[in-house]
Amino acid sequence: MRIIGIDLGTTHCAVASVDPAKGPSAPIEDFPIPQLVRQGEVAPRSLLPSCIYVPAGHELAGESLKLPWGDAGPNVVGEFARWQGARVPGRLVASAKSWLCHPGVDRSAPILPWGGPADVAKLSPVEASALLLSHMARAWNFAHPDAPLAQQEVVITVPASFDEAARALTVSAARKAGLEKFTLVEEPQAAFYDYTARHRTDLAKVLANVRLVLVVDVGGGTTDFTLVHAGVSPEGPMLRRLAVGEHLMLGGDNMDAALARRVEEKLFSDGRRLSATQWTQAIQAARTAKEALLGPNPPERYGVSLVAEGSRLLGGSLSTELMRSEAEDRVLDGFFPKSPPTDRPRRAARMALQELGLPYAQDAAVTRHLAAFLGQHAAAGFSALGETAPSEGALPRPDAILLNGGVFNSPRISERLVDAISAWWPNTPRIPLLRHDSLEKAVARGAAYYGLVRRGHGLRIGGGAARAYYVGLERPADSGEQPVLCLIPRGFEEGQSVDLGERPFTLTLGRPVQFTLYSTTSDRIDKPGDIVPLAEDLKPLPPIHTLLKGASGKTAEVPVHLRAALTEIGTLELFCVSNVADERWRLEFELRGSGSGQDITVTESMPARFAEAKENVERVYGNKPLPIGPKDVKQLSKTLEKVLGPRESWRVPVLRELWSSLFAGASKRRRTADHERVFYSLAGYTLRPGFGYPLDHWRAEQTFGLFDQLVQFHTDKAVWIEFWVMWRRISGGLTEAQQAKLWAYLEPHLARRVPPDAPPGGKLKGIVPEGLEEMVRAAASLEHLPASDKTKLGGWIAARLKDEAKSGGPWAWSLGRLGARVPLYGSSHKVVAIDTAEAWLTLLLDLDLRRIDGAPFAAAQLARLTGDRTRDIDPALRARTAQALTAAQASEAWVRMVNEVLALEAADEARALGDTLPAGLRLSL
Repeated sequence: MRIIGIDLGTTHCAVASVDPAKGPSAPIEDFPIPQLVRQGEVAPRSLLPSCIYVPAGHELAGESLKLPWGDAGPNVVGEFARWQGARVPGRLVASAKSWLCHPGVDRSAPILPWGGPADVAKLSPVEASALLLSHMARAWNFAHPDAPLAQQEVVITVPASFDEAARALTVSAARKAGLEKFTLVEEPQAAFYDYTARHRTDLAKVLANVRLVLVVDVGGGTTDFTLVHAGVSPEGPMLRRLAVGEHLMLGGDNMDAALARRVEEKLFSDGRRLSATQWTQAIQAARTAKEALLGPNPPERYGVSLVAEGSRLLGGSLSTELMRSEAEDRVLDGFFPKSPPTDRPRRAARMALQELGLPYAQDAAVTRHLAAFLGQHAAAGFSALGETAPSEGALPRPDAILLNGGVFNSPRISERLVDAISAWWPNTPRIPLLRHDSLEKAVARGAAYYGLVRRGHGLRIGGGAARAYYVGLERPADSGEQPVLCLIPRGFEEGQSVDLGERPFTLTLGRPVQFTLYSTTSDRIDKPGDIVPLAEDLKPLPPIHTLLKGASGKTAEVPVHLRAALTEIGTLELFCVSNVADERWRLEFELRGSGSGQDITVTESMPARFAEAKENVERVYGNKPLPIGPKDVKQLSKTLEKVLGPRESWRVPVLRELWSSLFAGASKRRRTADHERVFYSLAGYTLRPGFGYPLDHWRAEQTFGLFDQLVQFHTDKAVWIEFWVMWRRISGGLTEAQQAKLWAYLEPHLARRVPPDAPPGGKLKGIVPEGLEEMVRAAASLEHLPASDKTKLGGWIAARLKDEAKSGGPWAWSLGRLGARVPLYGSSHKVVAIDTAEAWLTLLLDLDLRRIDGAPFAAAQLARLTGDRTRDIDPALRARTAQALTAAQASEAWVRMVNEVLALEAADEARALGDTLPAGLRLSL
C-alpha cells in the first residue's frame, strides 16, 4: 500500500506518493497526470489545471476526447479544458474550490460555470471537485492497475481557513469520486511537511536559530496564515502549530481581476465594460501578463488581445498593452503594500466586490491581514520566542518565513512581501526565507509525507485542532449575554471525542431541533463543558439541525446530551445521545446556503400576558367551540393587540409562539368564512418572512401541508386574498419543490389573466381562484424558481404594464422582485439574465417612474449594483436609472444602491418583501 498526497487546488491539482515500506527515508515521488492537452492528444503533465470544460452538443468529436482509460465523459478536465475554455469562456468551470466555501449559494446545486449561458449543463461545486478527483483517481488506476487509489492511503489537502461546512463538502466530493479511505490536512501544514521531508537528515541544523516560523500561503482563491513553533529537545526538533488565520477569500484570482480591470479601462475610456465572455478572456490574459510582467526577466510591456463582439467588429479583436509599472501598481502596491504594522484591514461601508461571483475580502492588502493575524496571536508568538511583548500592540517577529502558493513564483511578489514584513522591525535583519523546491508541488508532496509521519516515520507537527467549537444555549431571561457551551477546545487531537453528559438537554422526539455552532481560531483557554458569553471572535457556522425519531416512533420528551469528536479525516462530528436509552442521532450541517444571514438564536421570555393571548386564539380555533360571536372572530387581531400591544411591536419569539397556538387549530379554520380569512391572515403574519428564526423551515413545511386543500369558502374573495398573502409572506421558508408546486398551480391561471394578449381559452376545470393581484405578488416572491419561469411571468407582467400603463396594482413591484439583481433569500444563480432585467428596467424608465406606483423601488432593484459582472446591468443604463430616481425624488439610499455595492436598509428589506419585518429581525443582505 502506498500513501498518496493530493493537492486539490483552486488553480492546479497535483499528486505525489510515497512507499511506507521503505521506512523514514522513503523518497516522495511526483505522479505526472495524463490529460488531454489538445483534441486527440494526451500527455502526462506534472500539474492538472483545475478546469472543466462543458462542450456544446457535438462541438468536440467524441473520439478526439478519448483518454487512455476510456471515455472522458461529457466534460473535459485539465489542460485542454483550460485551453478550450479560453476560447469559449462561457463553458469553462474554474476555481470550483472557492465556491465550496461560499455560504451565499447552494453549493450542492448546479451553478457553475457562474453566469454561463442557459444551454450549458451546469455543475455544482461539489460535482466539479469530484470530477477533478475522479480524473486523478482514474489516471492513477491506469498507471497502477494492481494498486487502485481507493485501496491506498489518501491524504487530501484543504485550505487552513476552510470552515467545517467546506471541509464536509470536500469529503462529499471525495466520496463521489469513489474514495472512502482518506484524511484531510491543511495546505500550510502540508507545505511545512514538504520542507521537513527535504531536510529529514539536517532539520535540527537548518532550524537551529529558528523558533517562530510564519507560513504565508496565497493560492488562487484563498490566503492562509499559520504560525509554527520550532522548539528543541534532547531528541531533536519539536514542531507545534500555534495558530491559523480566519477564512480569507483572497488570492491570485483577485490579482488577475485587478489587472483585467486595468485592461478594461484602457480599452474603453468612456466607461463601457467588457461583456461577460470578454471579461473571462481578460482574466485569462491578465493571468498570463501578470506572470510575465512580474516574472524573473520581465518585459516593459505585454500585449493583450480579446475577441471583439458586435457587427462592426465581427472577426476582429480588442487590443491593448499592460505596462510593467501598471502590474506593479495593481498587484504589488494593491495586494502587498508596505503598510505600517499598526494598519489593519479596512472595513469599507460597502460590501466586498464580487467580480468573479464570489464574496472576496473587502480589503485586498495581504500585508494588513497579516498584521492583524500576528496581532491576534501575539501572546502565543512571543511565548514561542521566549520573550515578553515589549509594548501593547507589538507584533512577534518571525525568525523565518515559508511561502507557499503559485503567486510566489513571481520573485517580485516574494521579495515585496518579505520586504514589507521585515520593515515592521526596522532595526533587525531582513527575515530569511525557508527555501522550497516547487511551489506547485510542495503541498501534494507534503501531504504524502504527512501520511508517512502519521505512521511514525517522521517529525509530526503538534498542536491539535486549529479551532475551538462552541454551541449556542438559551439566553436566561435575567441576562443580557448570550451563553455558549465549549464543545472542543483548540489543540484537541484528531480521533478523540468528548462527552458532555453533565450538560443535558430535553428534546421532543418527532420535532426538529436546531443547534447554532460557532468556531474560533483565537487563543482561548476554555475547556469542554465551559459556558462562556458569546464573543466577537466566535464566528457562526452553518446551523446544525435534525428531526429526532426514537426507536418506538412515538412522540416523547427525552433527556439527551451532546457528544463531539474530531474524526481521523479531520472533520467535526456531533451527536445527540439519549440519557435513558441506547440511541443517538448524528447532527448534520445545513449546507444549502442563502443570502438571508444568520438565524436568530436568542430565546426570549414571553410577555406577562401571553397566556391570555393564547387563550384568545384557542377560543376561536380550539377543539370545542366556545360561545363566541362573528365579531369575536373578525376582531381576533385587535383582541390580541389589546393584550400584547400594537402588533408591529411583537417580536419574533412571540410571533412564532402565536403561530404554534394558531396552527394547532388549523383544522378549525373552516368553521366560517371569517374563521378561514382570519386564520390565513394571522398565520402569514406570525410566520413572516418564513425564515430567520430557529425551526422556521419546519413551521413553513407544516403550513404548506394546507396548500393542497386550497380554500373552503372559495366564493369569498377576501378569503382568497388572505390565502395568497400568506404564501407571499412565508415564501422564504418554502423549499424549491414546494415553490415549484405553488407555481404549477398559479401558472395556468396567471397565463390566462395577466397578459393583455392572452389567447382565449376554455375555463380551467375546478375552482377558479380569486385575488389576481395577490396571486401575482405571491408568484413573484418565489425566488427558488428557475430563471426561465421568472422570465415568463415577468414577460406577462411587462406586457400588462406596457399595455395599460397602470399606475397602481402589483405590476411594478412584482417586476422588480422577479428581476432583482440580489435575491432576498434565494441563491443568486437563479436571477434572470442581464438582458431580461435591462428590458424590464428600460420599460419602467420609458413609462416614467413618477407615473407608476412602486416603479422607483422596482427600478432600483433591477439596477442594483452587485459587483458581479454576471448579474450587473450595463453601466450606461444604470447611470440613466440613477438620474431617473433622482428626478423622481426617490430615496437617496436607492440611488446609492444603484451606484455602490451596498446592503439594503431595514425599511427597504421590508419594501422588497412587500411587508413589514418582525421587530428586531434583519435579513442582512
